[in-house]
Amino acid sequence: MSSVGTEAAEVVHIVGARPNFVKAAPVVAALEKRGVRQSVVHTGQHYDDRMSAIFFRELGLPRPDVDLGVGSGSHAEQTAALMVGLEKEFISRSPGLVIVYGDVNSTVAAALVAAKLHIPVAHVEAGLRSFDWTMPEEVNRRITDQLSDICFATSPDAVGHLAHEGVATDRVHFVGNPMIDTLLGNLDRFDTAELGRRLDLPDTYVVGTLHRPANVDDPEIVARLTKRLHEVADQVDVVMPVHPRGRRAFDDAGLGGHPRMRLLEPLGYIDFVTLVRGSAAVITDSGGVQEETTILGVPCLTLRPNTERPVTITHGTNRLVVDAELPGLVGAILAGQGTGTATVADVPPLWDGHAGERIATILANGAATR
Repeated sequence: MSSVGTEAAEVVHIVGARPNFVKAAPVVAALEKRGVRQSVVHTGQHYDDRMSAIFFRELGLPRPDVDLGVGSGSHAEQTAALMVGLEKEFISRSPGLVIVYGDVNSTVAAALVAAKLHIPVAHVEAGLRSFDWTMPEEVNRRITDQLSDICFATSPDAVGHLAHEGVATDRVHFVGNPMIDTLLGNLDRFDTAELGRRLDLPDTYVVGTLHRPANVDDPEIVARLTKRLHEVADQVDVVMPVHPRGRRAFDDAGLGGHPRMRLLEPLGYIDFVTLVRGSAAVITDSGGVQEETTILGVPCLTLRPNTERPVTITHGTNRLVVDAELPGLVGAILAGQGTGTATVADVPPLWDGHAGERIATILANGAATR
């Protein structure tokens, strides 16, 4: 076994999509305090201002040293372009460690390239499992964990999954959730009254956010979801920042045709979390939103058959639902009944705002690699 240290060699962070930026910010900040030489490579998987640049400004992330500008495409096209661009970067930089985040295509592409170049890889948010192989993210996270020298887990169940898959215990570190570091560090910026005035929001509203292929790629499913969301809007205003991936499908289905449906362009991090904080409930298919609502205490209805974040159900406000349940459940929440799913009256363990510091300490002290 050898050791990964951060004293001299450069640490390269790979980010490519909105959730990566939120997770990377506290890790970058904690390593900067320790004087670690580091750089940020933005792959450009999310590439316009609303999906990318505004996050760097709001979260205090350093301007990316490199922006590969890969953009969209099929999974094969995007991953191939990412691997070609990242290989050039890694060869020119010779980093001592590559840190990847989450489960997007940038994550697995960087892990593959680094492993073949014999560069140690650390995966932040390792071990999450939905056990649904139809989800591209499940493929990405499983492959990344097998290639990673250091696995930083956000929850106890993630540690268990890694052990079950044969990942050596000295490669796994339970550190908590850096996304929650970012949330807790910005609590005083989530001014619901100011956002309500600026966006002319009603006193009571529900937030919607849907982007996963299973929900937005099939026109028949989109039409059905549109019908259910309109039934929710019969009871309460629905405010929905629409992800570019699903915009055309929802427009074609007439989602904005209901007088109480409020469709917005994608929001920056501060505005979006503020919107969620002030809502009566959230309808989503996002992993990160399940985590954020757990900490904010906002009822979360996750429109998926599974979740890789079960801790948000046992310790939080999250509930897995099918579309037919949405109108009734929203009605129950508005009547003060909540989602009624949490079995532990506490936040998940180590979701305390110090995950980035734990990660930096482990890296600075050296971590075992294969």
